[in-house]
Amino acid sequence: MKKYLLLILVPLLSACYQTKCNCNDFKTGKFESVVVINGVQQRTISERTDSLVIETYKGKTDTATIRWVSDCEYVLRQMHPKTMAEQKAISIKILTTNQNSYTFEFGLVGDDARQKGTARRIE
Repeated sequence: MKKYLLLILVPLLSACYQTKCNCNDFKTGKFESVVVINGVQQRTISERTDSLVIETYKGKTDTATIRWVSDCEYVLRQMHPKTMAEQKAISIKILTTNQNSYTFEFGLVGDDARQKGTARRIE
């Protein structure tokens, strides 16, 4: 009987466990993000304010507006897109946080394809 009770209690208790995210700690600041795309590690440096994100990727700097959808999810839209692809908004969701970094997933708004990455505060 004890075995059956244990089999019932463990899934119930683990279902109640949620990782606490302190997303507000990462709303502004300077960050280095790392994402693996097609097996290649890509790095981006970004600086976020309340309304803007300035990103440097492969030596190119772009500015985007930021709109927070919830405490842990935001949408980026480039301010001066040069192509149709750059006109599409990007949704980013912070999944977990720790003291100086967080993991996130991102993708085009309305697209089910998502990728994951990590970011750490550098200032």
